[in-house]
Amino acid sequence: MRIFHTSDWHIGRTFHGYSTLDAARTVLGAIPGLVSELGIDVVIVAGDVYDVTNPSAESTQVLQQAIVAIREAGALVVVLSGNHDSATKLGFAGPFSAAYGLHLLTQASEVGSPVELADEHGPVDIYGIPYLQPELMRRQPWVGEQARTQHDVVSAAMDVVRSAIERRGSDRRGSERRRSVVVAHTFVAGAESESSDSERAITREPLKAGGVDAVPVSVFEGVDYAALGHIHSRIQLSDAVRYSGALMHYSFKEAGKPRGGWLVDIGADGLDSVEWVDLPVPRPLKEITGQLNDLLLSEEWEPYKDHYVKATYTDDTKQMDPLRKLRTRFPWCAEVIHRPSNDHEASTASYRERVQGKSDTEVFESFLEDVRNGEGSSEQESRIFAEVLSEYEATEQSR
Repeated sequence: MRIFHTSDWHIGRTFHGYSTLDAARTVLGAIPGLVSELGIDVVIVAGDVYDVTNPSAESTQVLQQAIVAIREAGALVVVLSGNHDSATKLGFAGPFSAAYGLHLLTQASEVGSPVELADEHGPVDIYGIPYLQPELMRRQPWVGEQARTQHDVVSAAMDVVRSAIERRGSDRRGSERRRSVVVAHTFVAGAESESSDSERAITREPLKAGGVDAVPVSVFEGVDYAALGHIHSRIQLSDAVRYSGALMHYSFKEAGKPRGGWLVDIGADGLDSVEWVDLPVPRPLKEITGQLNDLLLSEEWEPYKDHYVKATYTDDTKQMDPLRKLRTRFPWCAEVIHRPSNDHEASTASYRERVQGKSDTEVFESFLEDVRNGEGSSEQESRIFAEVLSEYEATEQSR
């Protein structure tokens, strides 16, 4: 059986205010072609299908069109709910969508009830562990009342999965081997180096490798393949435990990282091979740095005019409306940062200490130096200030 493991589609997400729906249509539109070209039997989405729990009508239309196209190309679709999804809303059609070939895995109570598929070698069971919020899981009969972390609840869920595998394996006929795949949306130790700022934390506490809320890779022992979601980068934690990463780039920290999915071949005896397949990147990300005029005029930056751009300008002083100016050259400029090449050391004295004993002109000059990274007033500014100050003093004297 050939599986295409994807995750974190985040349909409906914006990127620094820009809609990504057209980009999502482009990327998702490439999957049906891969299904036909590579003979993919199943497309897996390992959670965070949408970016918000209450997606827009256009977002749901994008998902619907993608699933219909994948099904028409000949692959089944297995969708897991993640921490960005509403399990209830995403899974409401599950009981009857399976007849169409769309399997929605959203219920914690059903972690031990797999999607039953088969190929020429026999059955392949796909188990789903949706995002499990620890404090809401204690009512599940398979979760202890002391469960507090992702480690606790995912470990308990995998115990249920392994019990189901053992039970179902004992019911096999002849030499038929039931192979198993688990799809899970969680944070696994070893993935922290590839985590980025575009992932919403799945607990109140920071996620740390080896910390109370990092799930050990060993938790996923006992299955032929574990298709993980939540981390937005491609990661191989072991031969059989992998993250596919997000469908698109959602943070400049992800710039240059591959986007696509794992092509997983399950053979007669379990996992045969796994290889990476790229998906298109409709609008790459690029960080550029230099003086503002250089960024606006230099030919060096011309290849990136249609990229999402994060611009850092290094002028000694802040410039007027740099984002508007940059967007005349880079229409998709998403972020602008001022980082002077020569930082003026700001005074640590209090305001009273800084102005004590100084004339009005000296206070004015000191203020400009503070807010303009050490650059004082120009001759014209000094002249204007002197005129205004003289006018003010004359008015005060006439009262």
